[in-house]
Amino acid sequence: MTLPKPRRASLERHFPILQWSKTYDRAALTSDAVAAVIVTIMLIPQSLAYALLAGLPAEMGLYASILPLIAYAIFGTSRALAVGPVAVISLMTAAAVGNMALQGTAEYAAAAITLAFISGLILTVMGLFRLGFLANFLSHPVIAGFITASGVIIATSQLKHILGIDAHGHSLAELITSILENITSTNIITLIIGLSTLAFLFWVRKGLKPLLLGTGMAPRLAEILAKAGPVGAVAVTTLSVWAFGLDTHGVRIVGDIPMGLPPLSLPSFSADIWSNLFVSAILISIIGFVESVSVAQTLAAKKRQRILPDQELVGLGTSNIASALSGGFPVTGGFSRSVVNFDAGAETPAAGAFTAIGIGLAALLLTPMLFFLPKATLAATIIVAVLSLVDFSILPKTWNYSKVDFSAVAATIFLTLGFGVEIGVSAGVLLSIGLFLYKTSRPHVAEVGLVPNTQHFRNILRHDVETDPSLVTLRIDESLYFANARYLEDYLYDRVVCDEPIQHVVLMCSAVNEIDMSALESLEEINKRLQEMGIKLHLSEVKGPVMDRLVRSHFITELTGDIFLAQYDAMVALTGANAQKSP
Repeated sequence: MTLPKPRRASLERHFPILQWSKTYDRAALTSDAVAAVIVTIMLIPQSLAYALLAGLPAEMGLYASILPLIAYAIFGTSRALAVGPVAVISLMTAAAVGNMALQGTAEYAAAAITLAFISGLILTVMGLFRLGFLANFLSHPVIAGFITASGVIIATSQLKHILGIDAHGHSLAELITSILENITSTNIITLIIGLSTLAFLFWVRKGLKPLLLGTGMAPRLAEILAKAGPVGAVAVTTLSVWAFGLDTHGVRIVGDIPMGLPPLSLPSFSADIWSNLFVSAILISIIGFVESVSVAQTLAAKKRQRILPDQELVGLGTSNIASALSGGFPVTGGFSRSVVNFDAGAETPAAGAFTAIGIGLAALLLTPMLFFLPKATLAATIIVAVLSLVDFSILPKTWNYSKVDFSAVAATIFLTLGFGVEIGVSAGVLLSIGLFLYKTSRPHVAEVGLVPNTQHFRNILRHDVETDPSLVTLRIDESLYFANARYLEDYLYDRVVCDEPIQHVVLMCSAVNEIDMSALESLEEINKRLQEMGIKLHLSEVKGPVMDRLVRSHFITELTGDIFLAQYDAMVALTGANAQKSP
């Protein structure tokens, strides 16, 4: 049975796998399989490390890297995005769940699973109701500031594993204080393992591939071996601990990792747990979506593809639900592994499904070999990964460009470092919204005049233009809504008061895309007040959708002046030949 085209298109929109699978061929299969091998090699140590960062058993990192990838392959629209545990979301998970249960307990793991489920529901509902546009209200500089501060906290939090000591804290000050208090307990062997692994991983990122290419190795093989650097570090340090019995000398190891595929698990439906986790789940959903969709759009643009943000919400939502049902924790699209997936030649989301198979085989066959894996190695993996997120150059960039943006970014970084990621990300969201409201509540309004020998109008403070003393034209460079309606009123009254020659005021609306009810009432009040002053109010260059709404109101019939198609028409009609050059 052949479905009607509209219904088939709707199914393909909700299930993108139906679209790309129609043209799937052997060439795409080969490219996806090769990309999956490379990403699998990279993802195994990362998954273990990010579970450690979240304060969870290592196997939960593997569980969070299997079913979520399959779910995204079905519902996601990006051809290259690789979903799984990421550093910032893992840290936010630790902060959220740490407020409810002790790390290492069954309640802690159950809370993390529930957090993933709640986050998945939030994302899925947002996608079904097409609320992806809400992410646009988050200021990218503010998010960059939050991620930078989070990277610093994550790297600092892992120093305890590099040193082999106990340390706790959610803020930078708490972590540093705790580390200094316990630094005398440093395990020298652990420190050597940690520092050696750090040095090796930093060198591998830039030095190994050129070295291998210099030996005449094929570029693709050199790429795979370079990405396998963390796996090499895991293998060497694990063998060292086993061979020399370093765990008996205080080197902390991962220990027993259950062998097998993810177990079927269910989240808790306790009202208390949901109420305690709901706000954290919202924040994790927002940050995860913003990070994921930014990566997906960047990679899609390189191949002239497009993603659908609303469907991406569904893809990420179902991935988190799948993670919860398979014993995992919150996931999102990761920057580093997605770039690796793209560079390795992934053609479709099937590459993610193949990666899930690789991770599943690792969970079935390799976990006994990881018993002696030192936690210092995983900590080094995390530190190297997150330091690429740290970018304090955002501060001088925003300082030079906008002092308001700088204030918001600096505040986000300070609050995240000083009070932890939950307060930091909450502040980031509030500052983003506050920044938007502040900027739009004070719209740029320019008094304009006619550029000589043209029909163009420009700011009288920036250009030598022609004006008429009886006419004031104000160009409004922002939509009018409840937050800025009073500002326009005050600006206009300040301009016309006690200026006797003024007979006409024209509001040039070429940049006005919306006039809400509050702004309409404000315009009605302006019209009334100007009429009492003997001044007529006119509009020019009103856009069609805005005009449609004005026509349905009483404003048009009460307007003392006219509505002109173009500002030049208004000036000619209202001043005739009396235009004179402004002083």
